[in-house]
Amino acid sequence: MKKFIRNYALEIYTVISLGLLLAGALMDDLSVIQKFVMVFNLLFILHEWEEEHYPGGFIDLISGMIGKDVPVETKRASRIPTGILLIAFTFVPFFWDDCVIFILVTATLGIFEGIVHMMGIRIFRLPKFYSPGMVTAELELMVSVALIVWLEQNNLASASDYVLGAVIMFACFVAMQRTIVWMVGMKYSDLPKYIRKQWQNRQN
Repeated sequence: MKKFIRNYALEIYTVISLGLLLAGALMDDLSVIQKFVMVFNLLFILHEWEEEHYPGGFIDLISGMIGKDVPVETKRASRIPTGILLIAFTFVPFFWDDCVIFILVTATLGIFEGIVHMMGIRIFRLPKFYSPGMVTAELELMVSVALIVWLEQNNLASASDYVLGAVIMFACFVAMQRTIVWMVGMKYSDLPKYIRKQWQNRQN
C-alpha cells in the first residue's frame, strides 16, 4: 500500500480533489466563497499535472538548482506532502466558508504561485517565457486577486485576516518544503548552501 501511494500520489490527490468538485456540483446554494474554492480546486489539479507531466519538468529544475539527482520514485512521492497541503487548502475553506481566514490562506498560495513561476523564468534562466506550471499558476493569481476584490467590496476581511492568512500559508508551505527536502535526503538548513553553490557555478 505504501509503495502504491508513493508511486501514484498525484493520481490519488487528483481523485480526492475531483471528489470535492463532484460534491460541490451536486450541492445546492453554494456560497460565493465555496464557488471560489471550486475554481481554486480545479486550478490546483491542473497545476499539479502541468508541473509534473504536461509539459512537466518543474521538479527537474529544482533538483538541478540544488545539484542533486532525484530518483523517479522520490519525484512521484514528493506529491504526497504537496497533495496534503492542497487538500487542506481546499477542503477546509469549502466546509468552513464562514471563516474568511481559511480562504485567504488559499488566495495567498495562489498569489505566491503566480509570482514564483514568473520569477522562475529568470532564476532558472529558461530560454522561453515559461516555467513548468506557469499557465495555471497565473490563473491562480488572477482568481486570488478577484477573490480579494470581492472580499474588499463586501467588507468581509480585515487587515489582521490578511496577515494571519499569509502567516498560516507560509508556515504550512515551509512545513511541506521541509518534508520534500527530507525526502530527497537533505537537511532543510543546508538548502540555501546548495542553492548558493549552484547559483555561483552558473554565474561562472
